[in-house]
Amino acid sequence: MEFLQLLSCACIIFTVGMFTTGLTDLKKMKATQSADNIQFLPFLTTCLNNLGWLYYGLLKGDGTVISVNIIGAFLQTLYIITYCHYTKDKRRVFSQTLAMVSVLCVGWVYFTVVIPPGEAQLSQLGLACSVFTISMYLSPLADLLDIVRTKSVERLSFSLTVATFFTSTSWTLYGLQLRDYYIMVPNTPGIFTSIIRFFLFWWFGAVITNKSSYKLIQI
Repeated sequence: MEFLQLLSCACIIFTVGMFTTGLTDLKKMKATQSADNIQFLPFLTTCLNNLGWLYYGLLKGDGTVISVNIIGAFLQTLYIITYCHYTKDKRRVFSQTLAMVSVLCVGWVYFTVVIPPGEAQLSQLGLACSVFTISMYLSPLADLLDIVRTKSVERLSFSLTVATFFTSTSWTLYGLQLRDYYIMVPNTPGIFTSIIRFFLFWWFGAVITNKSSYKLIQI
């Protein structure tokens, strides 16, 4: 098996594994018949991220990117539907969902109508997806600062940190092999944030493996 094929398999396995962490929340909602204490926004932003990268994969003809994000979009849609069914605050959920749909529509019009097909279309879409993915990686930094202040790693999941590290590394190497910097660059912060979390586990001790933390979803 060639190195690129090996990386492709690693990207699919690790990333789908990351996506399935939401199944824990789904089971909790079904068991309690409630969506309390579960965040809705990560499901929306991850779904939006998946759809953006899915379009990028389709334009580029990259089967790995397409496969991963079809699965991701399907799972996030399942989580969103389940959350909408069990939440009590349906007005807030509806407004956030409507905002996401609006962003999708505007993006679709811009990248299919305004931007002519070709290299410019692929480059601008890749740049937009990269910026969005980097922002998702960097969003938990405030939580990490809070962990340093409280000297407690209870809100971190060690298993999720390990999965994030391997997923980010796989996509970074995959992008490097393809010389696709839109894939490589946005996943690099995931490696560094994972290393920071490993350090926090080592520094403050007490590895927590049975609590889910924020969700970092790759392309």
